[in-house]
Amino acid sequence: MMRATAMILAAGRGDRMRPLTDSCPKPLLKVRGKPLIEWHLEALARSGVKSVVINTAWLEEQIPATLGDGSRWGLHIHYSMEGRDHGGALETAGGIAKALPLLDDTFWVVSADIFAPDFVFDPAKQEQFAQGDLLAHLWLVPNPDFHLKGDFGIGEDGLGLADEAGPDGLRWTFANFALVRRELCAHIPEGKRAALGPLLFEKMRERRISVEVWRGDWHNLGTPAQLESLASPGAQQKASA
Repeated sequence: MMRATAMILAAGRGDRMRPLTDSCPKPLLKVRGKPLIEWHLEALARSGVKSVVINTAWLEEQIPATLGDGSRWGLHIHYSMEGRDHGGALETAGGIAKALPLLDDTFWVVSADIFAPDFVFDPAKQEQFAQGDLLAHLWLVPNPDFHLKGDFGIGEDGLGLADEAGPDGLRWTFANFALVRRELCAHIPEGKRAALGPLLFEKMRERRISVEVWRGDWHNLGTPAQLESLASPGAQQKASA
């Protein structure tokens, strides 16, 4: 079996997106004529990725029914069915841990509800990451209005700072794009619910995570109003400091 080199996190309930998510999984909500998750699948395929894992839980049967085996994008899609196997979503780190048997030693991770149509899953970046020994490489964006305190600082050496701003005086927001080494989540038992955030803070304190800034078009779609704001191609907002 070809091990996947990317994982799309798609298991969440999307409570803030109700009532739209009462009958439709959040990753299948449409932006500019196609499901949110399809933008990622197209970008991964353009970058040469061949195999992708998608985890599911809420209304999970709709996702494989809509996306199929991935062949329309030149991809092979594996499904990690958390609802069927564990009765509900396992959160971010728990979802990655369950999917590890399907994943390569290093792989991309992206949240399905992020809209960043210009992001490139650069194979050279993945190769460079694979040759090192860091546990993760994260992309950060300038803080959006709903998260002004940010998440991480950036050290002079390019490593993430969990507890302080960087030399630039800033903390930045995690864009939900990352390269990950399987070691990051390998200690989590299959079926255990676990969030990724605390693990990232812990490993940053151990100087095992690097970061870089992404300044392209980026939206974390949490509410119907945010989704509606992207209804037309002209409705773009560049990430800016």
